[in-house]
Amino acid sequence: MGLYSFLSAIITRTLFILVSLLAVWRVTWVKGNQYYWLLTFLFLPLVAEMIITLRKRKGQDYKWFSPTIFLFLISIIPSIWILELHHQQNKAQDNKCSRLESLNQIHQRILNQTSRNVTTFDYFKNFGDMVSNFCQNNWILALHQILLILLIIGKWLLPLGGGVTRDQLSQLLLIFVGTAADILEFTSETLDDVKDNSPQLVYIILGVWTWSMLQFPCHLCVVGSMNDKAADESIQEDSFWSKHSTDLWSIVETLFIQDGPFLVVRLTVMIHFGIFHQMLIFFAFKNFLVVILNVYRLFVLYQDFKSSRHSPVGDSAD
Repeated sequence: MGLYSFLSAIITRTLFILVSLLAVWRVTWVKGNQYYWLLTFLFLPLVAEMIITLRKRKGQDYKWFSPTIFLFLISIIPSIWILELHHQQNKAQDNKCSRLESLNQIHQRILNQTSRNVTTFDYFKNFGDMVSNFCQNNWILALHQILLILLIIGKWLLPLGGGVTRDQLSQLLLIFVGTAADILEFTSETLDDVKDNSPQLVYIILGVWTWSMLQFPCHLCVVGSMNDKAADESIQEDSFWSKHSTDLWSIVETLFIQDGPFLVVRLTVMIHFGIFHQMLIFFAFKNFLVVILNVYRLFVLYQDFKSSRHSPVGDSAD
């Protein structure tokens, strides 16, 4: 078990660093400035955290918060910001780029660019050149997708934190899948609505996207403060927060980190910037429903708590 924890901790952090390195390489290639390699200094906290965790915790993650995932986000988010801002400022160049096609077409294009006696080195060299010339929006979308998938897989591979059961981990991973899908839809759909004369909207969307990514290192919505149900039942005069902490954290994340901010951004896009289309209205209405249903759930939890506090203790025995 010790060897498994060691290997899984090393492999997960290595994957995080490699993906972040890919994002930094793309930034230097797009901007044409080698100084952007300085972004690799953001990897140092992740490396330091790996050394400290392996030495003092034997690779074991924490219960409430994952420093590994948080530091991974710190290492890659600045690169995605730079790529998104550069893409919004140079959308006209998309017409000159190579668009993604089927694998057979890509293979044929590589062969056409080389001589008939194609060596393995020439093949992969031309393949790398073609991938580098893919459209900027394809590269950014791929980085968003890889980031979200790796966050889910990485959390799965990381050794469990103290007090976290496999059942709680499975619930957390399922929540991550739904959260990742909503975030990807938000960034891809909303950024496509940005016009050339509204660059401030890009900063708003990226800011909300960055804020929403904080859900991944936090595990409060599943790992409640009262894991022992027997202990919970033994406390008669319990507070509303301690009794429903898991549900309340889930509601807080929905209202203030994900669907609430997403709704505000989409309403801003429609009202302030005057952008309307079918999908934007649909997703705004979906965010509105999620917000209203969570407020209703909060009201139901509070009403149940009040009724349980006012009910006689002897009723349960009857």
